[in-house]
Amino acid sequence: MTQDKAVSPGLRADRGEARPLMDTQRLRAFVSLTKPGVVRLIVFTVVIGMSLAPGPIRLAPAVFGVIGVGLVAAAAAATNCLLEAKRDAVMARTRWRPLASGRLTIIEAAAFAASLGVGGLAILYALVNPLTMWLTLGTFVGYAVVYTLLLKPRTPYNIVLGGAAGAMPPLLGWTAVTGQASANALLLFLIIFVWTPPHFWSLALYRRDEYAKAGVPMLPVTHGVRHTRRQVLLYTLGLVAVSVLPFFTGMSGVVYLVSALALGAVFIAYALALWRRYSDALARAMFRYSIAYLALLFAALLVDHYL
Repeated sequence: MTQDKAVSPGLRADRGEARPLMDTQRLRAFVSLTKPGVVRLIVFTVVIGMSLAPGPIRLAPAVFGVIGVGLVAAAAAATNCLLEAKRDAVMARTRWRPLASGRLTIIEAAAFAASLGVGGLAILYALVNPLTMWLTLGTFVGYAVVYTLLLKPRTPYNIVLGGAAGAMPPLLGWTAVTGQASANALLLFLIIFVWTPPHFWSLALYRRDEYAKAGVPMLPVTHGVRHTRRQVLLYTLGLVAVSVLPFFTGMSGVVYLVSALALGAVFIAYALALWRRYSDALARAMFRYSIAYLALLFAALLVDHYL
């Protein structure tokens, strides 16, 4: 399949072809547009932020906070797919996405993303609190506009600068149930912020040829594999150091500390192995572990909190 054939179906506006209003395949296309795996992890960290916040959790702000942030996160993912449709069609990792593969049109994706975003922000403003709504809107702009349009195509450190948007969910959960931010909420933000570079750069390492073909200046493309491996190791060490801070600030106890050190030791082992004897298979394994690491780390925070 040529590039033109891969791109053009997904970039055509709806020309009036007769289609059923909704069928199973089109429903799946709309769902996949939201990157549901990413949204699930976002919602999970939102719930963690709510659970760790001081005071009793009020049910209504918690439920509507999860719904509102989840809808805006889905809108941000759909907008990202919309803005990167041409680039997605070039890369093997993303050419299956609904716009790149032609399963949805630009008009359909834009209307869907706008509906999710406006609905989610309205829920947050009316049923949670204005602070969470504004922070969520800032997160949407940071990811969908600042990262996708400004940083990703221009700097190899795009994921470092743009990582703030991805680190916001636990802070949003915290503000949803308390109406304010705090130092501990910012600590949760910091953990994800420092986690983001080694997570994405391990992916970029084994996908570097695809990024180069798509014209994306990811770190392995612009600075080489060796430099990226060193950065992955340094950020991983920094991540493990940051991950134990909740214990020293009194936010968590020994159960979390032991869990953070054990999970971090495995992460460091991957980073050291990647530094010493690189292979694409090892980079892929580290990328997969990084996802499990974040979920397990925040789960340990939750378990420790209730124990």
